[in-house]
Amino acid sequence: MTEEELVEKFKSENITLSPLYKRVIAHMIDEFIVACFVFFAFYDILGANAQNSEALSVIIEYLAPYIVLMKIIYQTFFVRFYGATVGKIAVKIRVISTIDGQNPNVFLSLVRANMRILSEAVFFIGFLWALKNFKKQTWEDIGAKTLVVNA
Repeated sequence: MTEEELVEKFKSENITLSPLYKRVIAHMIDEFIVACFVFFAFYDILGANAQNSEALSVIIEYLAPYIVLMKIIYQTFFVRFYGATVGKIAVKIRVISTIDGQNPNVFLSLVRANMRILSEAVFFIGFLWALKNFKKQTWEDIGAKTLVVNA
């Protein structure tokens, strides 16, 4: 889909870009959901070592790759099949592909999830990128050729 066709689709379907504050709220909701999942999935290990800060630090370091993997799976699954994560659904925004205006395919959803992790790893600079981008695209949006719009 060309940029002109995308603009025309936006006009005809009354689609508007999501404000950044909604994206921030959605991000916080999604992080809370993943954190809860990690907590419950690893409750036995974390609970048994809650009083030992050194052991807890080692356990969290050990769990870090699993947490990243959970975040990637969560983001990829929900964006691909629903066009939005639970956080995005809660604030009524969704992700669309600039290629066809639909939910991103599996590959683009996976690219988007990985770019999101990269952005988080470098102090959310990729997210702040949207402040200077007229399409409000973050690194994950640019990498996956997506836009976040009001649902």
